[in-house]
Amino acid sequence: MLFTSVLRALPASLLFAGVHSGPVEHKRQTSVDSYVTSQAAISINGVLANIGSDGSKSQGAAAGIVVASPSKSSPDCEYPMSLDYYIDWYTWTRDSALTYKALVERFISGDTSLRSKLDQYVSAQAYLQTVSNPSGGPNTGGLGEPKFNVDRTAFTGAWGRPQRDGPPLRATALVIYANWLVANGNTTQAVNVLWPVIANDLAYAVKYWNQTGFDLWEEVNGSSFFTLAATHRALVEGAALATKLGKTCDGCASAAPQVLCFLQSFWTGSYIDSNINVNDGRTGKDVNSIISSIHTFDPASNCTDATFQPCSSRALLNHKAVTDSFRTVYGINKGIAQGQAVAVGRYSEDVYYNGNPWYLATLAAAEQLYSAIYQWNKIGSITVDAVSLPFFKDLLPSITAGTYASGSATFTSIISAVKTYGDGYIAVVQKYTPSNGGLAEQFDKSSGSPLSAVDLTWSYAAFLTAAERRAGVVSPTWGESSNNVPPTSCILAPSCSVQITFNERVTTTFGDNIFVVGQLTELGNWDPNSAKPLSASKYTSSDPLWYATISLPASTSFAYKYIRKTSSGTVMWESDPNRSYSTPSGCGSTATVSDTWR
Repeated sequence: MLFTSVLRALPASLLFAGVHSGPVEHKRQTSVDSYVTSQAAISINGVLANIGSDGSKSQGAAAGIVVASPSKSSPDCEYPMSLDYYIDWYTWTRDSALTYKALVERFISGDTSLRSKLDQYVSAQAYLQTVSNPSGGPNTGGLGEPKFNVDRTAFTGAWGRPQRDGPPLRATALVIYANWLVANGNTTQAVNVLWPVIANDLAYAVKYWNQTGFDLWEEVNGSSFFTLAATHRALVEGAALATKLGKTCDGCASAAPQVLCFLQSFWTGSYIDSNINVNDGRTGKDVNSIISSIHTFDPASNCTDATFQPCSSRALLNHKAVTDSFRTVYGINKGIAQGQAVAVGRYSEDVYYNGNPWYLATLAAAEQLYSAIYQWNKIGSITVDAVSLPFFKDLLPSITAGTYASGSATFTSIISAVKTYGDGYIAVVQKYTPSNGGLAEQFDKSSGSPLSAVDLTWSYAAFLTAAERRAGVVSPTWGESSNNVPPTSCILAPSCSVQITFNERVTTTFGDNIFVVGQLTELGNWDPNSAKPLSASKYTSSDPLWYATISLPASTSFAYKYIRKTSSGTVMWESDPNRSYSTPSGCGSTATVSDTWR
């Protein structure tokens, strides 16, 4: 079994050494304004180069398919694991949706050359929704499959699945496009072409939002703040679009406030714990919470804490908590004072490639600040309260709590200081971008040299959206203002579960015990220490039966295996390949799986 978490834990000495073999010539330190202009042009070209079928770096990819990175390099080591993990020549539902959200916004802002790309994306995603894969079929969880081959076939290797952020993110990108089509006399296309794809994703979100899944870093199987924030937005705007098109969105309107209610449980009082309902050994300070804030940014909203809008007190304090967590873990951040921008990674405990800053993470930190400035200017005032005061004091040490109206000296000082702070994060990216403007996935925490996947599409898309927010170019409203009050108490919909009896026949000796383990939380997430024990109460020499009945989510496909634990504590796995099973769809159903030890 290939463990994503194990792979990410490998030391850099065992990994593909990075995208540069020698010293890196960083971008000359021109002004941030000049850099943003030049890098934005490089970034849109970088995105388009990675989209099939005519992208210059995506030959072989189907039309409308976003290649995560043109990197096809494998690690130069003999570690006994599949090399699939190290090759980025795949298309991720999440990355693709975020990329196309950026392209849709750019199209709406006037880049009409992107129209054909948008239509190709719709067609490609409509097809991918029909492809059965290890996460399931079209109606049995398959929309939660994280990635596919670039020719639109299923990726069947071991991976962290399901990842439930893909469908709501894709729904959001398509809803924005559909609303533009309706506003510009193309309702028929919105109804007949886009809505069927959107409806599938919304149905998935309604069905699975209250079930655990892997986070956007594909490492933690639990309840993810990013996934739920994206889901809340998609359900709100999806329900509104359904009404506009004369369609129904079953469960969207009722599920959305419950998702919003659940989101409040991620707030610790001083930051967002990005993954809960899991013991991952981390603080939870993770840039995915900042990415969540910028994804759910609504330019028509106020500084709403419940939806963690960029200018909200919660989001600002969280920005401080997350970015501060990197001040002492990266050599390139050494000596940088509070209130000045630093290189930002995923989370401070990261060990993937020995843990480094990411371009997209650093850009997200800038984008939240630019989005907050837009909101403050629109609202016409800035409120500093007990929650947000530590954030503001880093920038203006003498500031006190209060509400400062537009035109006041304090308002002007805050806007200027936050703009400078945001530009600082852009300057960090500028400093560690090679002279050709290529944005990789990471840059080295000690030297700043680019590392890991080259020309990462998401890095380029992140630069585009940060640059647009800096220029005051924002996405359309998604209806946050009328959907930002969570219920007083959460009523989490009960999971639709089934009872599955695992019958395993294996001859054992006294002291041996048999367990079932698999990719579901209910089966221990492949952790032998969390595997579910089977009983030998019916075991005979003629029928060596071990069995257990386990409650599992309905309509779910998963991989599993049996393991044997000896009296000495040795764990023995049965031979490859992994077994697979799809649970029935009816709530309360029962089924039996009969296997023989391999």
